[in-house]
Amino acid sequence: MMAGPREARGAEIRTGTQVGNTMTKRITREECNCFALRQAARFVTQLYERHLSQADVTAAQFTILSRLAGRPDATAAELSDDLVMDRTTLVRALKPLQRDGLVLTAAAEHDTRTLVYRLSAAGLRRYDKAHALWLDAQAEFEQHMKRDRAKALRSELFALTKAAAG
Repeated sequence: MMAGPREARGAEIRTGTQVGNTMTKRITREECNCFALRQAARFVTQLYERHLSQADVTAAQFTILSRLAGRPDATAAELSDDLVMDRTTLVRALKPLQRDGLVLTAAAEHDTRTLVYRLSAAGLRRYDKAHALWLDAQAEFEQHMKRDRAKALRSELFALTKAAAG
């Protein structure tokens, strides 16, 4: 029985054997976009979290604090869309921020069934402290990448997520 397109693609990646009339090769990590992006993401996350840990926040929590500092009263759907984060992950990241009194929840004015999130006074203070540490992390990253390359990389990555969303 001949394999369908999905099975053939899987076989090409896994086996490095003959599929149909063509010989396939194993995919190396140097050819894998996913591997390269995940490896870089781990490196960047570790760098930023080393700095942000001094404010007792993770990189994911900092992005939430930053978003709420700039635009308060966001719904979970708005936060989820803006941060390209599924709602379950968002809620999991919000819980410790709420528990620690950094993020407040209230009913939306337009619909009391919808919750909106904003920073508390303590949350604004924590954000200000974390922001200063984020600037240090940003400078360290730009030492590794150089400022122009870092800016170009951000532009490409934002274009990627924008294209995927639209």
